[in-house]
Amino acid sequence: MDDQETGKISTGVPDSAASASLPGDFSAEPMREMAFPAVARLELDELLAQLVDRAQDVIETQSRLRGLLRATRTVIADLSLEVVLRRIVEEACQLVDARYGALGVIAREGHLEQFIHVGMEPSLVEKIGQLPRGQGVLGLLTAQPQPLRLNDIATNPRAVGFPANHPPMQTFLGVPIRVRSEVFGNLYLTEKRNGRTFTAEDEELVLALAASAGIAIDNARLFDQAQRRQRWLQASADITRHVLGDGERPLNMIVSRARELAGADVAAILLSGGPSSHLTVEVADGDDAGVLQGRIIPMDGSLGGKAVRTCAPLLVSDAAAEASGNDPYAHGIGPLMIVPLAGSQVANGAVVLGRRHGATPFTDSDLDMAAAFAGHVATALEITQARAARERIVVLEDRDRIARDLHDHVMQRLYAVALGMQGLAAAEERPGQARRMATYVEDLDVTIREIRSTVFELRGRRTTAGSGLRARVASVVDAVSDAFGFAPYLRFEGPLDTAVDAAAGEHLLAVVREGLSNAARHARASSVEVIVRVTGGQLSADVIDNGVGIGNTERRSGLANIRSRAEDLGGTFDLSAGPEGGTHLCWSVPLA
Repeated sequence: MDDQETGKISTGVPDSAASASLPGDFSAEPMREMAFPAVARLELDELLAQLVDRAQDVIETQSRLRGLLRATRTVIADLSLEVVLRRIVEEACQLVDARYGALGVIAREGHLEQFIHVGMEPSLVEKIGQLPRGQGVLGLLTAQPQPLRLNDIATNPRAVGFPANHPPMQTFLGVPIRVRSEVFGNLYLTEKRNGRTFTAEDEELVLALAASAGIAIDNARLFDQAQRRQRWLQASADITRHVLGDGERPLNMIVSRARELAGADVAAILLSGGPSSHLTVEVADGDDAGVLQGRIIPMDGSLGGKAVRTCAPLLVSDAAAEASGNDPYAHGIGPLMIVPLAGSQVANGAVVLGRRHGATPFTDSDLDMAAAFAGHVATALEITQARAARERIVVLEDRDRIARDLHDHVMQRLYAVALGMQGLAAAEERPGQARRMATYVEDLDVTIREIRSTVFELRGRRTTAGSGLRARVASVVDAVSDAFGFAPYLRFEGPLDTAVDAAAGEHLLAVVREGLSNAARHARASSVEVIVRVTGGQLSADVIDNGVGIGNTERRSGLANIRSRAEDLGGTFDLSAGPEGGTHLCWSVPLA
């Protein structure tokens, strides 16, 4: 039987040798040491080395995952968009050991509207000059929003080189940052330290960070929008309270708050008095506000006119390029918002908000909030107009009462006194006293004529919406009162509403408006008088101020228009110095 059958295990040595090595037999020969073959020892060393390498990889991977978790916590720890964007770049650089990093925010037109960078000293950034706008390799990532990894930027066909004073950069890793389904921007990382290249693991880590960054950016944007919306609503409430409380100069408050909330460099309110062919810069605030105030803007060919006529908000990225010369507020302006004032009773108009060329563009969210604000502004203006109309009715009723009392009581008494004095003068025997009595009678006659003219004026201005020529002239005068800071004195003589035809009346209104506008712009007057007469078959208008005088009149097209209107009707026009300085404009035409 073999060894297996007997249950014995063969040792490969004779039995005598086996018996000699039994335990307890110290005289026997020691056993030979166990030894592994050289090939087996090599395989074991390699396995142990691989285990160590794998363990090192696991430790490094675990460390990088901990770094990713820490970066994610850091990124989502703040709700300020500006802070979030910078933290994303800083954490991405630390995560993959990159020397330089940047985040480019993509505008609607495709270029980079914002570029947040880390790793460079401010003095170096200042030497480099203009920040990237999304060309070359950066533009490739914008056009094709997919991860991009390069060992040498210069070898890419889209590379355009670096500007002067720019530090050398070779390795590159770029990934898009998506907010919901839209690409918000791109994350750029360059120059991995110690001369290494970015790996596929680096790309996966940065992609994971970009996904978390998209959520953090979305939250920050929503929080920022909520805060700004709250500020717009608070401003609307403040303005409404100001108007209801009969606060002074509500338009100034409106335009000032709008400019502050929108972060604009210039703001203005454009208004027209109904279906007009032009808009007026009623109030302006910010850059060049003094120059813009009172400017006339035609409806046709202007951005403001387009927004008002279409009754739709207008968002422009570069107003200096798109606007015509008809938009005075667009000079040097880049981003521009124009929001129409939509109300049932308010005059046509718009709120204009602009930022200097090169500034951050307005967003759709900005436009929505400004449009809601403009709705509140329109309501406030309607309230103001309703209150002004009510006060005007009270004033007109008071004027009507005064006119009635003057006509029925004061004039009758003056007539009686004048007749009595005239009778005394005729009966008086002494010539000197008779002459003095006649002088008193003449003075009374002049007073009666002035009171009669005042009665006509008071009754003619019962309503600003009236169709009579007196009421329309009064409306023109009232419209320019704010430009002067006081109400010009207005006097009528003669049957203006019945003796003047429609054509001559339109010419008269244009002459009064132009004369007052010139005085408001150039005269610097403290007193202005407007006299409209219908006497002896002539219609005349005099605008007299106590300002600085005539000055250079050769370049004033408005005066040429007044002269042309007089000549078209066979009349005359004269511009001379006033009796006490200033300017006296006299326009006269014959009545048909």
